[in-house]
Amino acid sequence: MPPCGQPAHPSPATWQHGRVTAATHSPLFPQVPDSADAVLEGLDPEQREVATALRGPVCVLAGAGTGKTRAITHRIAYGVRAGVLQSSSVLAVTFTNRAAGEMRGRLRQLGATGVQARTFHSAALRQLQYFWPKAIGGSMPRLVDRKIQLVADAAAACRIRLDRGELRDVTAEIEWSKVTQTVPSDYAAAAAKAGRDTPRAAAEIAQLYATYEDVKRDRAVIDFEDVLLLTVAVLQDRHDIAEQVRSQYQHFVVDEYQDVSPLQQRLLELWLGDRDNLCVVGDASQTIYSFTGATPDHLLDFRTRHPGATVVKLVRDYRSTPQVVHLANGLLSQARGRAADHRLELISQRAAGPEPVYADYADEPAEAEGAARRIRDLMAAGVPASEIAILFRTNSQSETYEQALADAGVPYQLRGAERFFDRPEVRKAGVALRGAARFGGNDSLLDDVVDLPSQVRAVLSGEGWTTEPPAGSGAVRERWESLAALVNLAQDFAAARPGATLADLVAELDERANAQHAPTVQGVTLASLHSAKGLEWDAVFLVGVAEGMMPITYAKTDEQIEEERRLLYVGVTRARERLHVSWALARSPGSRPNRRPSRFLDGLRPGSTGGVGRPGLVASGGIERGYTGTGPQAVPRRAQRTVARCRVCGRTLTDAGEMKLMRCEDCPSDMDEGLYERLREWREIQARRSGQPAFCVFTDKTLMAIAETVPDDDAELVRIPGVGVRKLNRYGADVLAICGGQEPVEGAAGG
Repeated sequence: MPPCGQPAHPSPATWQHGRVTAATHSPLFPQVPDSADAVLEGLDPEQREVATALRGPVCVLAGAGTGKTRAITHRIAYGVRAGVLQSSSVLAVTFTNRAAGEMRGRLRQLGATGVQARTFHSAALRQLQYFWPKAIGGSMPRLVDRKIQLVADAAAACRIRLDRGELRDVTAEIEWSKVTQTVPSDYAAAAAKAGRDTPRAAAEIAQLYATYEDVKRDRAVIDFEDVLLLTVAVLQDRHDIAEQVRSQYQHFVVDEYQDVSPLQQRLLELWLGDRDNLCVVGDASQTIYSFTGATPDHLLDFRTRHPGATVVKLVRDYRSTPQVVHLANGLLSQARGRAADHRLELISQRAAGPEPVYADYADEPAEAEGAARRIRDLMAAGVPASEIAILFRTNSQSETYEQALADAGVPYQLRGAERFFDRPEVRKAGVALRGAARFGGNDSLLDDVVDLPSQVRAVLSGEGWTTEPPAGSGAVRERWESLAALVNLAQDFAAARPGATLADLVAELDERANAQHAPTVQGVTLASLHSAKGLEWDAVFLVGVAEGMMPITYAKTDEQIEEERRLLYVGVTRARERLHVSWALARSPGSRPNRRPSRFLDGLRPGSTGGVGRPGLVASGGIERGYTGTGPQAVPRRAQRTVARCRVCGRTLTDAGEMKLMRCEDCPSDMDEGLYERLREWREIQARRSGQPAFCVFTDKTLMAIAETVPDDDAELVRIPGVGVRKLNRYGADVLAICGGQEPVEGAAGG
């Protein structure tokens, strides 16, 4: 099995054969290209266009898996290696430390050292620290990592009680206000205009916001949003400082441009001045952070602001199989709104793979057990644990899957947890390796080892690494996984660079730590859909894809619903080969099975109808029900419930109204319209007689089900959901008479 999920066979010679060629010799420790032209090798025509368009404004519309990071890093490297760009004059900005680290790592591999690749906040903080004495004087205020305690203190000062959830939500509102450059006095109007679902009255939040700013000022601290606000203020007010920054940076590249906030856009404009050497990269269909103030409008309006811009569309998907891409395109084909109008239809460049699998389960624990079981099977078939991910909508769903994986003996790691090089065991291992590199000749552990991997194993054995992983899960297993990742890295490093020493490996680790380029940890990844952005795996399990969770319950407006659809699209496009989509009919064992699959899957999963996409974009795939076998691999299941199926298409029914009809709402009806109207007239009479609302006699759905079934006797009538024995005894004679074309007996149902 190839290491770290690399292709089992060498890449084809050119991009036309379905995969971009590697521009370097080793996937992990590549050789630096020997010339500027060599940097361009292996790029497809569109990527090459990006890489060679080095002057003026450039807008790259890049779909998921189309190699956007490859295109822009090769662009920077080509410009530097060709002498068109000075490495020290390029500033590449993105949104996460991980993405910035990956960009620095790729640029280093391409021979473009000295390029600044940072987040907006990191770049602004560096400038603010440098210019503070000149612009403002004195020492810069302390930067606080977390503002939630300050918000709590502001609430106490206002005598407003906030529970933990409200505290978090109010903090998010303050952050949104600041990145949209909204002051406290304007908050109420701005929140109403933006359609914000505020956690408290807008006037209260405005008061909390103003008091929060006072608390910060009194304590001489600033928050992360202040870093951007203060940098903008300095560049606006001090033209000499702005010119100094502009003389330093001549060329800008912005990744994930669909996620910029108005405040970040303003900072970018101040960096640029009246110049236009700007390359932006983004995909409006991956806008999933609007709650933080991000907006795709800057991306979509780029050509309006820069009429002479070069626009390149990347649609060749090198990540996912045609089956996965088909589903992703199908999701977007049903989308609405401005972002949807600019969607990119991906074209897979990979060989065919398995169809997406859809599965429903009785409850959430059963769904988690099913995912763990299938993951165990994939690992037994040779798929590395590190190439498998479980993605969910909210972090609260994680615990159920952690338990299921632990019970199944499957190692896992939590995405969004502590960064690899910040883990205590990794820091200690680094100290031990550095010491061994300096004084290894006096270390008895290294007496009988010669090659680099053996030296690393010997050193790390003193830190807790063993040849076999510890049993169970938890902190002990997580520490072992970290050390095992370093051992694997040493093996790959030695294979790529024969003759490398322990000192060489330590230098590599230092560079990786600076770039936050972590080695692969052997464990299934558990992550929220938001934190999975920018990542990919061979096999992805999208779980909890049910109404109320996807879209989430509090998504009410059309814009919010569309963002939820885009979030699911991001989840689908994380998968390279295998995609498993599942949902639970109930939350817990014994609960009512009243959930239904997400509306986003309508018309895309087998047995479903609906969907308003373009023809030819309806995905298909296999289907799996909850495992009910009794063989040796069976995992104990909760008691099985009877599952209602549509009598037209066979889909599982979870909506109460659909269960009454025994068919999907969208499936064709064979209802006798005349009978339905007679039943409605009769119901009105019964409602007036009893002095109760009409639905208390029978609901509309029950009447529709009766008009579709046209029962002949009590047995057929009582089987219709919503009738029951009590209503059969009271109304049965009348209903059967009407169904038989007769008049009901006067007064028969009135007792």
